[in-house]
Formats: sequence, structure tokens, C-alpha cells
Amino acid sequence: MKNFFDMTMPSDGRNEAFARSAVAAFSVICSPDIEEINDLKTAVSEAVTNAIVHAYPNEVGLIKLHCEADSDTRTVDVIVEDYGKGIEDLDAALEPFFTTSPGDERSGMGFTIIQTFTDGMSVTSKVGEGTTVTMRKVFKSC
Repeated sequence: MKNFFDMTMPSDGRNEAFARSAVAAFSVICSPDIEEINDLKTAVSEAVTNAIVHAYPNEVGLIKLHCEADSDTRTVDVIVEDYGKGIEDLDAALEPFFTTSPGDERSGMGFTIIQTFTDGMSVTSKVGEGTTVTMRKVFKSC
């Protein structure tokens, strides 16, 4: 059975923990184990943090979170969307260690972490319009 939720939140750092907790709680219908749920929480945390830090560097904007779970296939799809400045060079941004903020102690590993902890990730972005990160997690444990 499929179920979904949508929420929109300000790009405030305090909302990162809320977003990952909401996705984790919602995903329980797919019977994940602790490691799987922690993987998904980490991926969501990275996507939301990227939006907070990079999409709206000097302002507060909106982040939209869409989550869809299918308990029959034990699959959760998460979309994190912002309407911020967008990514100028998406190919470079997807490379490990790439950062636009080297002085801010950013590792440039956000997208790499999302790829590592999910079963699929895609990113679309348009300068001046925002970025959308789509993730899929398949829960395999029994």
C-alpha cells in the first residue's frame, strides 16, 4: 500500500532534525531495521542541510519535503526541493570533495553521502530557480 506526505518548512537549521525524524517515523510502515532507517535519516539530513546552507546562503527560504512509502515493495522515495540560487555546475557538485564554501569547513561530500546511503539519487537544478534532490531507499531486512 502506498502512502505519502508533503511538508514545507523554512530553511532554518533547526528544521533539519525535524525533517529526518519525520521521514524516519513515516518510513516505519516499510519495516526497516535500525541500520536502514539510520541510512535514510543520514541521506535526508544531507539533502536538507545542503538546501539550508547552499540554496539560501544569506536568507531564509522554503524547503519542500515529499515522502512516499510503499509497504508492499518496502520502498521509500524522498524529494527535497528548494527554490534558492541553484547549482551553477551540477556535474562538479556531484563529485566528491567539491565545495563552494571551502572556508566554511564543508567537506563537499553531501551528494556522495546521499548516494552511499540510498539505493538511488538524482539531482536537478536551475540557476536562480532551485534544486531538487530525489532519493530512493529500499528496505531489505526481514
